[in-house]
Amino acid sequence: MFSLTVTAVVFGVVFLAELPDKTALAGLVLGTRFKASYVFAGVAAAFTVHVALAVAAGSVLTLLPERLLAAVTGALFLGGAAMLLWHKGEDDDGAAPREPADQSFWKVAGSGFTLIMIAEFGDLTQIMTANLAARYEDPLSVGVGAVLALWSVAALGILGGRALMRRVPLRLITRVAAAIMAALGVWSLYEAIA
Repeated sequence: MFSLTVTAVVFGVVFLAELPDKTALAGLVLGTRFKASYVFAGVAAAFTVHVALAVAAGSVLTLLPERLLAAVTGALFLGGAAMLLWHKGEDDDGAAPREPADQSFWKVAGSGFTLIMIAEFGDLTQIMTANLAARYEDPLSVGVGAVLALWSVAALGILGGRALMRRVPLRLITRVAAAIMAALGVWSLYEAIA
């Protein structure tokens, strides 16, 4: 059964975790060089594939005994929070991506798709989505929330992420995402021992 509450929670957590990620910067660079709608189509398709893989992995985790699952997801959330807090941000080196020979839809969308498929495989938000799918045992709600969050971050990056990053300190965004993940981790560990 679809849950709007689960979708909203997943959206918030994944959005905040992805916002300071390299994907927003990659989308920004691609969006300044190519037609934004073409870039978004490729990036959105790649994120959809990543979320489907993460939700499938999270669904497999639900086969674990309930207390063990809560302990595993709690530990993974706490690990994710620690990664967010102690991960040094990657600086944009200013290198522009190689421009396709033409601006056709398939060339530009393919470039965006390939970039995201490679850059995001095994990324924190993909692991987080798998954890959320296991935690809530609601793959549809988790998948919708995660896809919408990732698409939103991509759109922000493509259409003007640099302006947002100037107005909202990256450190604040990262700390809020880490606090939410830590709270989810503590709650999951509490459920494992309660």
